[in-house]
Amino acid sequence: MLLQDRLGQAIEVAQRQERPLAVMFLDLDRFKYINDSLGHDVGDQLLQSVAQRLQNSLRHSDTISRQGGDEFVVLLSNVEHAKDAAISAEKMLAAQMLPHHIGPHKLHISVSIGISVYPDDGQDTETLIKCADIAMYHAKERGRNKYKFYKYEMNMRVVERQSIEAELRLALERQEFVLYYQPVIHLLTGKIVGVEALIRWQHPERGLLSPEQFVTVAEDCGLILPMGRWVLHEACRQAQAWNQAGLPPVTIAINTSAHEFRAKDFIENIRATLTETGLPPHLLELEMTETVLMPDTEETDSVLRALVEMGVKLAIDDFGTGFSSLSYLKQYPTDALKIDRSFVDQMISNKDSAAIVSAVISLGINLRKRTIAEGVETAEQHALLLALHCGGCRDGRAACFAAGAPLR
Repeated sequence: MLLQDRLGQAIEVAQRQERPLAVMFLDLDRFKYINDSLGHDVGDQLLQSVAQRLQNSLRHSDTISRQGGDEFVVLLSNVEHAKDAAISAEKMLAAQMLPHHIGPHKLHISVSIGISVYPDDGQDTETLIKCADIAMYHAKERGRNKYKFYKYEMNMRVVERQSIEAELRLALERQEFVLYYQPVIHLLTGKIVGVEALIRWQHPERGLLSPEQFVTVAEDCGLILPMGRWVLHEACRQAQAWNQAGLPPVTIAINTSAHEFRAKDFIENIRATLTETGLPPHLLELEMTETVLMPDTEETDSVLRALVEMGVKLAIDDFGTGFSSLSYLKQYPTDALKIDRSFVDQMISNKDSAAIVSAVISLGINLRKRTIAEGVETAEQHALLLALHCGGCRDGRAACFAAGAPLR
């Protein structure tokens, strides 16, 4: 109520003085995982810590309000130009970069920020907050931990997003999803030693859609759980079918989202799927990003230990793009590191990217973990990877692998 009152007054002043004001809509990234894994008491303390840092990043003349849950709205009433709002947003993003120490936990959290400006984006409180909210979702779609100014085209994206969510629910019922398999090739022998299952959506009107076009929506609306379970069952079924056809056994790798990992029946579902499909556990590899492993809890550790005891392999996906905490490699029983394709794409033309790839390969060798370079698509990339690990990867466990283009 106080925010509504102050924003209304600020609009009247801005109108009289013919100057802008800015409204910012903030949402914590993946805050739900903290609540689910550590409990609401820890979540509440984290909210207080975040709010204090936000407050310290603003001027006394600004207003910050908690809208509910993990959402905040900021009113910047005294701005000369739109770039002033950008400066404030950058300060707030930077303030959250350091870990929050909540009891025994060291928690990392980021925020996504949407910004609307009076009078260009709206001339009343409801419109300005709505536009800032839309811009915030756009920031999340662009990778989170960012700020975005509202643009009219964003509203069309919101409408499209709602349409995708409705169509996703029908797609599950109509079985419109298909799997493609990306081969994993041993660099020294050239043999295919595994595949990664990648979901595609065979949309009846839009054609074949890549995960980038629908997975984020599925995560936000909770459909990622049934979708992920379908992928697990279908991939294990296919891998076992290849085994029964007499093909050499290969590891089947599957991406595991935080929603799936935190599900209470996650382990039971893995075990039931392996039993039903008949796939040996050692041929299944679950790929998890550092975001999934980030909550350092007994529950995370117990789930990973249960998977290892079952015989399932574990890999850290997109290594190098998250917090890249080396403690994960020591603490958790992972089998493989996957070098993100963004480094592989640039390693021919960018010396820094090549150095990062080389460092991760060396790390994998010394830790006796398999290292997989994602998205190898050219002979030059293949040759450089071969040179980077030459002489150090002859141990079968520590070998370097390349993941190429996906196949149906």
